[in-house]
Amino acid sequence: MNPFVPRRADRDDQFDEWDAFVPDHLPEPGPFLERHDLLEGAAHVAFHAVTRDLFEERGVYDATFGYNLARLNLDRRHPDAGYRYALESEPAVLRAEFTPTTPFCPQADALTKGSFRAWNGLADRHEYDLVRVRVHPMHFQATVINDVLEREEHRLAESGTLEPSKSREAPI
Repeated sequence: MNPFVPRRADRDDQFDEWDAFVPDHLPEPGPFLERHDLLEGAAHVAFHAVTRDLFEERGVYDATFGYNLARLNLDRRHPDAGYRYALESEPAVLRAEFTPTTPFCPQADALTKGSFRAWNGLADRHEYDLVRVRVHPMHFQATVINDVLEREEHRLAESGTLEPSKSREAPI
């Protein structure tokens, strides 16, 4: 549990189980996942279990709800929000698209950057060489956020590290 966010009085009956795949409680895949093989069923659950652990270790928490961001996928109160995943045709590359709870989510930038860093900084914990991350275009700053995430992918490919840019852009 994140020590900086007090535990909210969430009831367990508001969440799906960690080992359940409930498509009606997940966001519809957006354009970043089109023409790619969606992870569904056991494959989605398995990667999402790894995600929970990595987000816990790296502190990828939704400050509004006071929980590990991976739990958003299980929150029945927000069935159109969370992460969806798809395999690229390139081997060992996964796409992850985050749909926030609102188009004006003030944390979308930090949450997607934190997710990118957790998945790619701890890549030895999963089977993918790269996890590409984007925010769904329903977010009002999706273009700006996704441009930064794309630059970070290129920087990671070139340098092999997650070091932030020396430019004036917001660090990832």
